[in-house]
Amino acid sequence: MVSYKIYFRESVEKDFNSIPKKDIRKILGRIEALREDPRPSGCEKLTGQERYRVRQGRYRIVYSIQDEALTVWVVKVGHRKDVYR
Repeated sequence: MVSYKIYFRESVEKDFNSIPKKDIRKILGRIEALREDPRPSGCEKLTGQERYRVRQGRYRIVYSIQDEALTVWVVKVGHRKDVYR
């Protein structure tokens, strides 16, 4: 099975600073799972963008996929009320 490489935008580090550590562990586990399946069940394509989102509890992980390069770029991680702003 093909494995994708995961990259993070620099701003994601700032996003993690506002999230409790116990939630960060779960979020990172969810991101790691994208390596094997970048379009898991429950993921949604964002309207008008080439981005997707997956849920992890109250948090959302927004990312883009480049299938030709086998990469996943994590663009934003945040609480569901703030992540789309």
